[in-house]
Amino acid sequence: MGPSEDSGEATAPRVLDNRRDATRYRVLVEIAARQPAVSQEEIADVIGVTSQAVSDYVRDLVDGGFVEKRGRGRYEVTKEGVDWIITRTDALSEFVARVSDDVLGSVDVDAAVATDTVQEGDEVGLAMRDGVLHAVPEGGSATAVAVTGGESGEAVGVTDFEGVVEYDPGVVTVVPVPAVTEGEPPSADVITDRAAGADLIAVGGTEAYALATRAGVRPDVRFGSAAGVSQAALRGLDVLLLVSTDELSRHTTRLREDGVRYEVRDSLER
Repeated sequence: MGPSEDSGEATAPRVLDNRRDATRYRVLVEIAARQPAVSQEEIADVIGVTSQAVSDYVRDLVDGGFVEKRGRGRYEVTKEGVDWIITRTDALSEFVARVSDDVLGSVDVDAAVATDTVQEGDEVGLAMRDGVLHAVPEGGSATAVAVTGGESGEAVGVTDFEGVVEYDPGVVTVVPVPAVTEGEPPSADVITDRAAGADLIAVGGTEAYALATRAGVRPDVRFGSAAGVSQAALRGLDVLLLVSTDELSRHTTRLREDGVRYEVRDSLER
C-alpha cells in the first residue's frame, strides 16, 4: 500500500515498519524542504538510494495525492501530504519520547568521581562530597555498578542504582548589598567573617562583586548565580550569597521554588 493509507493514524510503527515506508517518509520530507525546484539526484544522495528509486517514490506520491507535479523538475507537497508528514512526525516524536522515558530511563548511566581504583563491573558505594557524586569502592548506603573503570580522581560511569545517597542539603546565607543609589556597602570585615564558614561563595550583581573583591573574597560563582546557588545547596553545600538588592528578589524566588533552605541576614550583623 502507498502513502494513501489513512493519514489520521499517527503511529510510529507505520513509518518504522519497513525500509520502504521509512524511505517514502524521507522522500516526502525532502520534497517539502526543496519545493518547488526538486532535484531527484540530490534527494537520492541525501537519503542513500538510487535516482531511479527516488523517481519511483515521487511517482507513487503523486499518484497518492501527496505531491503535485507543476512541471519538469517542479513539485509541491499538497495539503494531504503536509498532513501525512505531520501525523507521522508526531508519532515518531511520541515514540522517541517513550523510548527515552521507558527504555533509556531504565538504563541511566551517571558519572561519579572514583575515590580509589574502580574496575568495570565493580559494585561501588555512592557518596556526595563537595557537591559531587563519588564512587566509593568500599560501599555505602547507596550502591551502583560501574560500567567504566578508572583511577582515583577520575570520572567513572555508574548504573543499576540501589538505596539512597545520604547527605544533608546545604543552607544559603543571603547577604543583601545596597545598590549604588541606596547608600554605603557594609564593612568588608563582616563579609570576610561570613565567608570563612561557607563551602561556596556566590555573588549576584556588580555591587556584590565589588564588595567581595574589596573583602579579599574570591567568588566561586559569578554568573548564573540564581541557578548555581540553588544547585549547590541541593547538593549539600552551605553557600554565602552576596547579592545586590535589585537582584535579591530573583534569587530568593528561585531558592523558594527549588525548596532550598535560606536565611536573609543583615549585612551589618556578625
